[in-house]
Parts: sequence; C-alpha cells; structure tokens
Amino acid sequence: MLVFELGCIVAACHLAAPGAQLVDVQRIWDKAPHNAFTDLVWHRGAWFCVFREGRGHVSDDGALRVLRSEDGKSWTSSALITSDDADLRDAKIGVTPGGRLMLTGAGAMHQPADARHRSMAWFSDDGATWSDPVLIAEKNWWLWRVTWHGDTCYGVAYATDGRETTRLYRSGDGKHFSTLVPELFSKEQDGKGGPDEASLIFLEDDTCLCLLRRDGDTKSAQLGTAHPPYTDWTWKDLGIYVGGPQLLPLPDGRIVAAGRSITTGSARTVLYWLDPEAGTLTEFLVLPSGGDCSYPGLAWHDGLLWVSYYSSHEGKTAIYLARVQPG
Repeated sequence: MLVFELGCIVAACHLAAPGAQLVDVQRIWDKAPHNAFTDLVWHRGAWFCVFREGRGHVSDDGALRVLRSEDGKSWTSSALITSDDADLRDAKIGVTPGGRLMLTGAGAMHQPADARHRSMAWFSDDGATWSDPVLIAEKNWWLWRVTWHGDTCYGVAYATDGRETTRLYRSGDGKHFSTLVPELFSKEQDGKGGPDEASLIFLEDDTCLCLLRRDGDTKSAQLGTAHPPYTDWTWKDLGIYVGGPQLLPLPDGRIVAAGRSITTGSARTVLYWLDPEAGTLTEFLVLPSGGDCSYPGLAWHDGLLWVSYYSSHEGKTAIYLARVQPG
C-alpha cells in the first residue's frame, strides 16, 4: 500500500475563482521515472486510477498502471499492462453497460511494423485481471478516449500518418468499431492547426459535445455540437489552447472542462466552466502543477469533483489526486 501526502500547499500554487475551493490534493504514485496521462473512475465501491509509466515522456517502454482505492487516500497497484511490441500510451478507463471496466490506450508500435500506432482495449471484472488486448479502430488512427451513451460507445480518433484530421467512431460492444463520421474536423476546414485529442459528453437531451485540442497555427481548442445520429456537427473556436482535454457534466447542469493550459507561458493544469451556447471556457481553478503536467481524469462523487492528473512541479512527474468544491 502506498500513500503520498503532498507537501505544504502555499497560495501561489493554485488560483481559485470566488466560490471554488481546493479541498485537498495528494501525490498517489511516483514509482516510475515518468508517471503521466491519467484517468479516473468510481466503480463498485472503489476508485480506479490509470496512467502511463515509463522512462520518459516519450520512451519505448510505456506500460499502463492501474491503481485501486476504496477511500481515495490509500492506493494499491491493481495491475500493470505491458506490451512486447509497443510503447503503451494515454490510458483511459470507463465502465461498459454490462458493468465491466474498459481500459483503452494506444500503442506506438516498435518498428518495423505494419503501422505506426494501433488503438487497443482491455476488459476486466475487478481491475486486477484484464483480458488480452483487443485492436480497435484502424491502423494509424489514435482513438484517444471513448464515452458510453446508452448501449453505444463513441470516440474521436486522430490520424497519425501525417494527415491533420479526425474521425468519429462508434461501437455497440467496445470491441468492434465502425466509422460514423469519416472526417469530423480537419485542418482543411479553416486552414489552421491540426486537431488531435478529444473528449465527448452527452447531455440529458442526447446532445453530444466534443472538446477538441488543436495544435499548429492557433492552438485554439474547438467545441463541437451534434444531435442524434451525430453525423452533422457545428463547431465553435474557443480561442485558447487545451491539452489533454476532458469534460464532465455536473448534477446541477454545469459542465466542467479540464486540461493543460499554456496561457501564462508555462504549463498548468486548469479547471474551467464550459458554456456551450456562448462557446467560452472560464477558468475557475488552477491545480498545484507545472512543467510536464495535466491530462486530468474527472469524476463527481460525494458532492465533490475528484481530479486525477500528473505534474512535475515537485521535481519529478508524479500522479496526483485533488478534491475540489467548485462552488
């Protein structure tokens, strides 16, 4: 069992908008030389936090670590998923309609191989024993995160073969994916920076929102909106960069967005309010973070917002868990 308590948190470490409060934050893992790219879910009375660990931010030995905790304070390693053929990256975790844990990630394939990247999924009943990897999506399409809506899961993938474009996939079982929108958002739509990582949420009226990172010329994130059957999308430019984007609707109807911000010239892990009608992101909390950081997982539990993320502000990339009262 491993518990790390974050050292003294001074006022300069985080900035909160009126009403928002950082309840607490702790470092929960730092065993590997580099620990990063997190996700978080509460399932059957326990927390599961997943992330990549390896020698560095980019290295050929990436593996996906699964941590488990019943109280969010004491964490144990439940599993470590490795590959002889790939650097495993960007772990994401969710729950299928049948109640199984579903872990997804991408493999940067060791060359020579027939693809640069392959997206993969693993399944588990307890978080400790996982299935063999299932190849999902197509070669050289990085299916960055999937989201279940009813009995169907959806995910945005971006091309890794030089094309600056994304597509929308769907699946009824989390194993067999088909293309729903071949070109969801691409550089050709406005001639500016290429799109990549994306998060989807579904509202009570079945509206789907997509927060899409964009790099290149403007680095301005995009907000996509669609209604069933999710084949016709409208887009708004949010005007700011968001790396490792994540969305979460709260019980009161507000929408939290999170990711890496570089607006101050240095990287920080930031929480925002998303207004989909206005197409705006309003910062309400900066988490203790800096340097190589961000890629948050979000969950709402016991009246608080729980946030997993990674950061190197204490000298080494480590995994953190914050509890936030958004106000």
